[in-house]
Amino acid sequence: MRLNIDFTDETNLVQEKDIDLVSSVLQFAAEKENIEPDTEISITFVDNNQIREINKEYRGKDTPTDVISFAMEEMGEDEIQIVGMELPRVLGDIIISIDRTKEQAEDYGHSFERELGFLALHGFLHLLGYDHMTEADEKKMFSKQKDILDAYGLQR
Repeated sequence: MRLNIDFTDETNLVQEKDIDLVSSVLQFAAEKENIEPDTEISITFVDNNQIREINKEYRGKDTPTDVISFAMEEMGEDEIQIVGMELPRVLGDIIISIDRTKEQAEDYGHSFERELGFLALHGFLHLLGYDHMTEADEKKMFSKQKDILDAYGLQR
């Protein structure tokens, strides 16, 4: 298995089939991105109030959002790198608002499952260093998302 995924459902609304879908989509994406085996990530499902607080605290935006990622591999000035030890690669954390997932699925006219898979993949690509701050980066990231979701079978 490429990814070891630690799931936390703080909403008590996420069904086992939804967790299986997210796991399957991300395993598929990890394979496409050649992620080494036993890489670790965590995914937490929250409601709009919880993600709004996280968004406010970490991004300075007092509004709910759909997904937030916290990458662990972005080395800062004060961090040290451990050399010579075999530790699993830890990519980081993905936080998904189940409320926003439902709202956006309805707004975009597709299934909850497609939106959940999209948001999980979007967060995962952020952990891998993809971003959409510039037009060129957005084109690259969104093209990658579409290609992976289409190949997996989660089209709009």
